[in-house]
This record gives sequence, C-alpha cells and structure tokens, in this order.
Amino acid sequence: MELLKQRILKEGQNLGKGILKVDRFINHQVDPTLMDACGLEFARLFAGTPAVKILTAEISGIAPALMAGKYLNLPVVYARKSKPVTMPNQVYITVAPSHTKGHNTELIVSPEYLERGEKILIIDDFLASGATIAGLVRLAQTAGAEVVGIGTLVEKTFEGGRDLLAYLNVPIHSLVSICSMDDNKIEFTDQYAA
Repeated sequence: MELLKQRILKEGQNLGKGILKVDRFINHQVDPTLMDACGLEFARLFAGTPAVKILTAEISGIAPALMAGKYLNLPVVYARKSKPVTMPNQVYITVAPSHTKGHNTELIVSPEYLERGEKILIIDDFLASGATIAGLVRLAQTAGAEVVGIGTLVEKTFEGGRDLLAYLNVPIHSLVSICSMDDNKIEFTDQYAA
C-alpha cells in the first residue's frame, strides 16, 4: 500500500535492532485518515472471508482492526494486557514476548467475546517474529474458534513471523513488507505486500 509505505519513509525511524518507530501515525499518535485507508484495503483483501469477528492486541492493533471492522461490518475484540475488574474470573490468557518492550506481555480475552465455532480474522499493526499474532491464535484456539485470516499493517520479513504462522494455512496479508533494516535503512519488498 503506497500511502502507508510513503508515511513510513517520511516519518518512520529505524531505531536499530529491527525496531521501527512509527509513533507519529500508528503507535502513539494515530492518523485516522491513514487508518481508514488501511481498513478499506483490509476489507478489499479479506472480502469473502467467512470471519464473524476481528481479534487484535491492545493497544496498537486497535486502530487498524477497528477500521477493518468498519468496512467488513464486523465487531472487534482486543486482547487486553491486564485484567480489569469488569472481566470474569475465568478468562482466556496467554503470554507473548514484546520486541519493543523487552519483556513478556499478557494477552487476555473474556470468554463472552470469543466463542467456540466462531471464525476469526486477526488484524494487528506488525508481523515481525510472529509472537504476538501466535499468542492471538492461541487465544482463539483455546476458545474453540478458528482463525481464517491474518492482516498486518507492516511485515518485517527478515524476522520470520510468516514462517512461524504458515502451519495455519490461512491468508496472511501485509499492507507493506520490509525486507531489511540494516545500515539504518528501511528497505521494502513487494514479495508479501498487498
């Protein structure tokens, strides 16, 4: 997706060690116009997918998932990082390592929002090592739901996340794919980009 690629080139920062800072338009400050365009593109890519719900991770996955949900007319459930008092005692919970935080993060979903037999589309901001998305897959599978597709804004192909998720045998679409962040550069590839 050219619009997203140009924003990354203009405003993204390569912080080294595979970390891409996109806080100006995705992760801290969110550009609603850009996210709307991304949601429309996800809707195009996943048109006809039998999903009944979108699942994402708190907090950076919410904006793209919400916009995809708008255009696909699907509710969005996000896995929380901490359990509020409003959540029941019995929850679905898993742990995933966070590359940017440097520690493990809990992902928690209430059973009332993720049910047996539901077909789930996962939308998130990044596909890097695949650890967070694999955590979302575990939550869906624990609930007895079926993941039918995965969409991400940005894929860092050099981290191998797509290979980790290949066993699911579902469509995986990334709006932009980065093949290298060596030497303080950001190099894109069209290999997996939508």
